[in-house]
Amino acid sequence: MKPEESATTGADLLVKALIDEDVEVVFGYPGGAVLPIYDSLFKQNRLRHILVRHEQAAVHAAEGYARSTGKVGVVLVTSGPGATNAVTGLTDALMDSIPIVCLTGQVPTHLIGNDAFQEADTTGITRPCTKHNYLVKAVDALARTVHEAFYVARSGRPGPVVIDLPKDVLMNKYDYVAPPKVVSEHKSYRPQMKPDPKKVAQALEMIIHAKRPVFYAGGGVINSGPKASKLLTQLVHLTGYPITNTLMGLGSFPASDKQFLGMLGMHGTYEANLAMHGCDVMINIGARFDDRITGNIAKFSPGSKKIHVDIDPSSINKNVHVDLAVVGDATLVLEELVKGWKAREAKGQPKVDQKALKAWWAQIEEWRARNCLAYKSDKETIKPQYALERLYHHIKNKDHYITTEVGQHQMWAAQFLKFEQPNRWMTSGGLGTMGYGFPAAMGVQIAHPDALVIDVAGEASILMNIQELSTVAQYRLPVKIFILNNQYMGMVRQWQELLHGSRYSESYMESLPDFVKLAEAFGAKGLRCSEPSKLDDTIKEMIALPHPVVVDVLVDQKENCFPMIPSGAAHNEMLLGPDDKAGKVSEEGMVLV
Repeated sequence: MKPEESATTGADLLVKALIDEDVEVVFGYPGGAVLPIYDSLFKQNRLRHILVRHEQAAVHAAEGYARSTGKVGVVLVTSGPGATNAVTGLTDALMDSIPIVCLTGQVPTHLIGNDAFQEADTTGITRPCTKHNYLVKAVDALARTVHEAFYVARSGRPGPVVIDLPKDVLMNKYDYVAPPKVVSEHKSYRPQMKPDPKKVAQALEMIIHAKRPVFYAGGGVINSGPKASKLLTQLVHLTGYPITNTLMGLGSFPASDKQFLGMLGMHGTYEANLAMHGCDVMINIGARFDDRITGNIAKFSPGSKKIHVDIDPSSINKNVHVDLAVVGDATLVLEELVKGWKAREAKGQPKVDQKALKAWWAQIEEWRARNCLAYKSDKETIKPQYALERLYHHIKNKDHYITTEVGQHQMWAAQFLKFEQPNRWMTSGGLGTMGYGFPAAMGVQIAHPDALVIDVAGEASILMNIQELSTVAQYRLPVKIFILNNQYMGMVRQWQELLHGSRYSESYMESLPDFVKLAEAFGAKGLRCSEPSKLDDTIKEMIALPHPVVVDVLVDQKENCFPMIPSGAAHNEMLLGPDDKAGKVSEEGMVLV
């Protein structure tokens, strides 16, 4: 097909394809290789572009946007360092299954492989950290590639997709190709969405006849959409069974519900981890049995039969051997489980062993009575746990979204902030990326302009992408940064105390900036609080202010995050407080930190 009078440039085709994919916002940073795209963006009013100050932040902002909306996040960066700066964000999105389409500029096709200015092997570099990537070598393939990239990013297990765009492809002309009407006709990528009915029936039998059951729900439930969370809640209520969430699954089941055991894992609750260890049937929906959940795999829930519901067949038996695998979309699997349960109920068939279930709940309540999140209060020094308790008190009745950086503050936020709905909690789980939270909060705020968006941060993590204060100033985004400042890389310090004889090598944060002055330098409001008695007023002021706010909360420098499973230990071998001493950590455990 030859270009005709109506033909347009590759850059214009790209913008039109984005519009046809219902893209509203692009997060990016310009450079020579992508100037044709920026020129096309300038000539239209449908797409909004958000200019970040670093390409890593562009991807994290797109992740926050995607995670809080369920839409595909879109990133635009230039060739060479623009693309390589995006790699951390792409890896983060891959680990946490966040749908991203990242458009990267590339040198002209005839210069590829010649070490041209700002050239990098983007497809080679990003192959291990994307779900799929493309190098578009001809303009006639451009629109089709964009539509396919969006399909791949959002279908099956979501993830990031890169489209590498040589500059000459962006400048050549061709007719536009509309997106296919039936995306399921893709010739090679057709993920299994509907579960095998026989597997669902087997799962129901195992669930009904359990004596000590527990539901274990992860981020896959949230990725499946809000309906999955509603169905999960319905199923858990129908059964009367306990449920726990992974870090990424928080919000998929209401935190205030009496059947919720809290988060499980390395810093999860005592009752959640012991229920997982002592259960006889474990129903895993949308989680991947990662090492922060299982602890020592050889000792992980040794007496249980395990059901694993996952849309990604490669996750099945990857870390933990399971007794029954149900491959399919969480929403569709949960629909069938609820339907099957109700059908049996109508016939009077579900014969749950109520006596056994009552005894199981009695055991769980005994564990719950330990109050594993208790901490010693202090009238002189702000405890980080207290700071988050007071934060939650003031925001729980407001339309709010929480992002975090990575470290102790992240775990405390997961423990003390309660999530009643999905898509309200954005954190870096699989990769543990310091610097994630602030740009992610920008993306959330763009998507939800009238909501209260708070990044719970540490003083070390926030410095990773602090330059984005310039972005929130430009776009008047009223993001709040709530820093728990203990002047240490807190989680590093905690592990050095536990494993390395309290030799705090390079974990003390010397020469920290004055965060109040730093905020003011970027046109934001800076607040500082060092006294527990003044904390409530500081939080109320932060919430009331209609513009960006940085709150520097000076907290106890030596407070550690408990409960805690020492690395290499089993998930029932927990430390509940500073008086508990870890046994000798094995060499294998040291390696797992």
